[in-house]
Amino acid sequence: MKIIAGLGNPGLKYENTRHNAGFMAVDALAEKLGLEFSQEKFSSKFAKGRISGEDVVLLKPQTYMNDSGIALRQCLDFYKAAPSDVVILYDDVDLPVGRIRIRQKGSAGGHNGIKSIIHCLFTEEFDRIRIGVGKDVQIPMISWVLGKFPLEQKQSLDQALDMAAEAGEDIIRKGTMHAMNRYNAKKV
Repeated sequence: MKIIAGLGNPGLKYENTRHNAGFMAVDALAEKLGLEFSQEKFSSKFAKGRISGEDVVLLKPQTYMNDSGIALRQCLDFYKAAPSDVVILYDDVDLPVGRIRIRQKGSAGGHNGIKSIIHCLFTEEFDRIRIGVGKDVQIPMISWVLGKFPLEQKQSLDQALDMAAEAGEDIIRKGTMHAMNRYNAKKV
């Protein structure tokens, strides 16, 4: 069992904000796989399917970003999965819009959703796909991540979300190293 979780905040207020890039990417993956987030469990919206014969759960925690780890822990406990079975998709202000970066482990880098996951899983060793949302040093960070993408970034964002969805699928099909080699150098 593999778990691919996109991070974000629930509700219309947060829809299409930079902080919800993870939700948007896992939505793109669900669409690609013909799945719908029609079920609720693990304090999340989730969909279940298969990738290359592997059972996969797509997860959108509804706990708000700062408590994402709670939902993920519930899902892992239910399926008796390990942190090594997890792929997290989330926003990263240190990458420009249009870029993604895959890592196998690491610190939270100041991201509260990842801090929560590390705290609840007791490890930093899980796959992650960071989706660039850029930053503006003149805008306070909280206002920036809760702001919406400008229209002129829509094409780059859509391409990056599709690339993140493909990378999540590639991790399941061919492994993290393959996906890192394929996607970490790509620019849209």
